[in-house]
Amino acid sequence: MGRHKQPEIRERILDACVDHALVHGLPDRLEPFATASGTSARMLIYHFGTRDALLRETLRRARRRQRDFFGDLICPRPDEPYPVTLRRAWQVMTGPAGRPYLTMFGRLRENAGQRLWPGFRRESTTDWLEPFEDGMRSMGRPELATLVLAVVRGLIMDIETTGDVSRADRAFDDFLTALALVTETPATADRRHRA
Repeated sequence: MGRHKQPEIRERILDACVDHALVHGLPDRLEPFATASGTSARMLIYHFGTRDALLRETLRRARRRQRDFFGDLICPRPDEPYPVTLRRAWQVMTGPAGRPYLTMFGRLRENAGQRLWPGFRRESTTDWLEPFEDGMRSMGRPELATLVLAVVRGLIMDIETTGDVSRADRAFDDFLTALALVTETPATADRRHRA
């Protein structure tokens, strides 16, 4: 009689593989994952079936972590204006805590014919739309969520390509200033002009 798989061991291994992939990228061989998870390549196959199945699950778990982490960052808060929330979210997403996710999924997005997650490019283009709509709804302009998403994605791609974070930060600040002007109420605009 064979051994029964233990889900808690599989989960621990998967978390260790995600931690490794976020720092080092997806490996070409199983050995780096085996070392990172404290097991053997044979046990990885035992728990996940194939290398590609393990890589797919690693990507999906990392994406779930990113969605939870970034989703919390861009969630509107009742005690602050949404542009303030966006500015803080931008700093964290493009800072040390967020960069591993941007690097991992930037590479995946660039690989148009990639086999591990068909449809990722489309999914990664639209999966942040709803949280941004919620945030922009707090400013009375949920229809601007596509614009916010496009600016965030574009500037992230700029950082990935050029590494010029300070220029992208200035551009994002300029965007937030413009966004505040576009979304201000007539009464707010009138008070600003009188000041």
